[in-house]
Amino acid sequence: MNTHVRWMIRRDMPEVLEIERTSFEFAWTEYDFINRLKERNVIGIVAESQMAPGKRDRVVGFMIYELQRNHLHLLKFAVHPDYRRRGVGHQLVTKLTRKLASRRSHVLTEVRETNLDAQRFFRSKGFRAISVLRDFYDDAEEDAYLMQFRARQTEAVG
Repeated sequence: MNTHVRWMIRRDMPEVLEIERTSFEFAWTEYDFINRLKERNVIGIVAESQMAPGKRDRVVGFMIYELQRNHLHLLKFAVHPDYRRRGVGHQLVTKLTRKLASRRSHVLTEVRETNLDAQRFFRSKGFRAISVLRDFYDDAEEDAYLMQFRARQTEAVG
């Protein structure tokens, strides 16, 4: 499968919302996405699958992250169920971790305690659980794991 990663644009929203709804029980709404993406330090990225000639490319994954003073905070990350385990998530995480530099040396994200697939995926990409966030979610009484990816000094680009 041939995919490329690019900035999220407004016309991607219907496909992003479809992925969001099929991926999460407590999905963000279009309002939630637009509100966060209006913020100066929040960035949206999509993975787009290149379809057959003459057909429109399809958004198959996305991530939303926030630039913090010393780290990147991954707010949302999802791949369409039909495209999982095909390298799409790997491409998105690689894009994110390559943005790390001496100024921003790590990525943080929260993962639901019950989301074992996400925990395994992020661990396979070098993330480690560094703490438990008790009753983290407003929509359910559920803990989250705070997971961190830290760039090795040799990987960080100054």
